[in-house]
Parts: sequence; C-alpha cells; structure tokens
Amino acid sequence: MDAAAWILESDPQPAVVLDNDGGVQALNPAMRDLSGIGQPTEPLPPNFLHLARACLSQQRAIPEVEAQAADGRFLLWTFIPIASVQLVLARGQDATERLRQQQDATVASRLYRLIIENTTDLISRHTPDGRFLDASPASWTLLGYWPEQLRGTPIQAMFHPLESERLLKRYRDELEQEGYLTATYRIRHQQGHYLWFETASRAIRETYTGRVVEMVSVSRDITERMRTEESNRRLQDELAHAARLATLGELASGIAHEMNQPLAAIMNYAGASQRYLAGLGHIDGRQEKVRQGLERIAGHADHASKVIKRLRAFLRKGPRKVQRINLAALAQDAVRLCAWEASQHQVHIAEQIPDGLPDVYVDPILLEQVMLNLLRNAIEANRENHPDSASLITLRLGVAAAKVEIEVVDEGPGATADQLEKMFTPFYTSKAEGLGLGLSMSRGIVEDFGGGLSAELADSGGLRLYCWLPAAENR
Repeated sequence: MDAAAWILESDPQPAVVLDNDGGVQALNPAMRDLSGIGQPTEPLPPNFLHLARACLSQQRAIPEVEAQAADGRFLLWTFIPIASVQLVLARGQDATERLRQQQDATVASRLYRLIIENTTDLISRHTPDGRFLDASPASWTLLGYWPEQLRGTPIQAMFHPLESERLLKRYRDELEQEGYLTATYRIRHQQGHYLWFETASRAIRETYTGRVVEMVSVSRDITERMRTEESNRRLQDELAHAARLATLGELASGIAHEMNQPLAAIMNYAGASQRYLAGLGHIDGRQEKVRQGLERIAGHADHASKVIKRLRAFLRKGPRKVQRINLAALAQDAVRLCAWEASQHQVHIAEQIPDGLPDVYVDPILLEQVMLNLLRNAIEANRENHPDSASLITLRLGVAAAKVEIEVVDEGPGATADQLEKMFTPFYTSKAEGLGLGLSMSRGIVEDFGGGLSAELADSGGLRLYCWLPAAENR
C-alpha cells in the first residue's frame, strides 16, 4: 500500500477519490460508514461532478462546500486536485455543531437587534468619561437625536446644570467601586426642555486589569411619573392642611381655655401691681412685690405669645420645609395642644421621653399633625371605653437600630383583625362622625419622610400605634 492510500485509509474524516467523470476511484472506511448501503457519492454535494471538474481544470482546491448527509448531519467538503493522476480528493468534515451554533448566533443576533431597535427604553454605550459610543434608535423618540448624532458627545453636556457635578461624582465613585449605578436625574432634550430620566448603568471591565473600559446604560423617561408624584404630594399637602383646619375647629374650646389662664393671671398680677404702686410711699418692701408682679406678668405674657405662635405655625399653609428637628420638643408641643381635650375626658397622657434622642429630618408642621392624629385617636378610644372614669395614654419615644420610634398606646376597645387591616385605608373609619382620613394621611406623611406607621393590639387591650423615622445621622 502506497503512502497516499495509507493516509486515505487512516483519515478519520470521510474521504473519496473521484475521476474527471465523477467516478469513485477509492474511498476510506469513514466514507463507507457515512454512505451506508447507498451510493458512495450520496453524502457529497449534489453538484459534486461540476466541483470536481472545476477543481481539476483550475488546479486549485475548493474549500468548505456544505452538504447534508442522510442521517441529518451537515458536512463541509473540500475538493483537492491530484494533478499527477488527474484525480480529485473530496474530504468531508462534520460541521453540524458549528453550523448549528452559527445559526443560533444568527437568530440570537437578529432577536437582540429586534429588541434594541424596537424597545422604548434608550440603550447606550459610553466611554468611562461619559462619551456616547453608541445608542439605540429610541434616542430619537426620547431625546430628539439620532444615534449617529450622539456618538462622541459627552452625556454630561446634557445633564441639568444643578445636577451635573453631583451625577459625575456618583458615576465615577460607584461605577468604579460597585460596578453598577441606578440614578434619577434631568436631561436636556434636543429642543431645549428637560426630561426626568431613570438610568441603570453597569461597568464593563478589562479582563486582566479590572479597569473600567466602557459603560452600558438603559434609560427610561419617567417625566410623567415624576409629575404624578409631585401632584400626589401637593394633594397630600392640601389634605394635611384641611385636616389641620378641622382639628383647629375641634380644639377651639381648648385653645380658648389655654389662652384664658395666662391672660387672667396677667390681669390679676397687673391689678395687684397697681395697688402696690398706689401705696408705694407708705409701706416698706412693696417695691420688691411690684417687681415680682411685673416679672410674673412678663412670664405669662411670654407663655401666651408662644401659644399663639405655635397655633399660627400649625395652621400655616405652604410648601414642605424639611429640616433637622428635635423630636422630643415636637412631641411635647403636640401633647400641650391636645392637653385640654384630654383633661375634659379624664385622660392622662404619660410621656416617656428619654434624653439624648437623635434628631430627625422632617417638616415639623406635618409631623406635629401626625402626632396630634395619633394622640387624638387614642383620646377618642379611651373616651369610648371609659366614658365616666379616668384612663391613661402612653406616649413613648425611643431609638433602636438607627431608627427613632414613636409609640402611642391607649386603653380603648382595641380593634378586630378586619379593622386593623383596613385602618390605614383612605375614608375607612369605625367612628360615626369620622372622615377616615387621619391615619391614612399620617402614614403617607411618615412614609414620605422615609419612615413607617403601623397598628397592633396592645397588651392593655387597647391599640398600639407605632411610628418610626430614620435618625438624622443615618438618613
């Protein structure tokens, strides 16, 4: 057996030797196994005769001609001229898996392109310094720019001037350290107006060094959502203001009572001072009594002034003013505002307020409204359960796990499981004259400050209203 025949016999790939007329001159065992009981040329491409003649006449190899065998496999055939004997060697290679992978890749590529070209979100690629590398066609719909116009443009040039520096710092720090970032910001449309965008970005790193080489971002227009949220906030402010006005009407008698006491004292001390002044030259020591009387007048007048200021602040309508406040002082103000109503129904409010509570970031007027709602709800519950006897409400403040806690526990009738589930639903109330807005509005206010409000049955049989807010140091 010569070397050529030995190579043909030893080749694991199917191979066949053809003459100029397509006749089979030799075939190896792999080709016999492939053709089976059929013709030896059956696995070859249908035009194998033309390929063989072209191969001989042009004296060049013709590579990777696709054909499908009877068993379903795909083969790539290479036709090689053997010039010395005017024969052609056709050698096949099983390419089923490779062709399937190519086909799957083509389908996947077509699918990804279909998704990218038709999604309403903007998909974009950026250099580490923020320049556009590419963008999906949604850029025209969202921003008024075609992808070709955006390439090479720094995205920071489209940020709102008030947010640009902050956003750039976030992108530099978080993408480098964490590898991803979700940001909400304003971006300028081609026509000049600004839109609200929510963008999720991920860093693509160099395999060996870990260096960020580009960013991939998916951006969504959330302008309408932001407008709706702002509208809801304004509506909540209007509801809170209406509730404060309603609360003032119910507390009118208490306000008059609280004002009458210091004013009456002022009149008494003023009258006594006048009488002492009348006899100033005849009785020793009356100058000191006049001084004391006038000092007390000033003290009570100051107290009356503070009450009026507190009530005016409570009623003032305006935008939210979130600031750092001392929760203990705010709680004591709320207790003073409803103290007269509590005393009328023999309800004692026990304050458990420890020293050194962390501050919180809130609008003090809105949070005072929440505390008043919780306290007055407890007073009404106690009045219902103890109409003719004394009862107790506990107002407890504390701190746990970076949260400042407010707890109001009453001795009322409590609530059923169904009532607990619906308690914070707007316009749901178990009281004959209630509007069902106090607790639902209070939860909305507290959640807007990053906290929460819940209710459960207390050990005393009444209701425990639990509110928490993030401490200022952890906000």
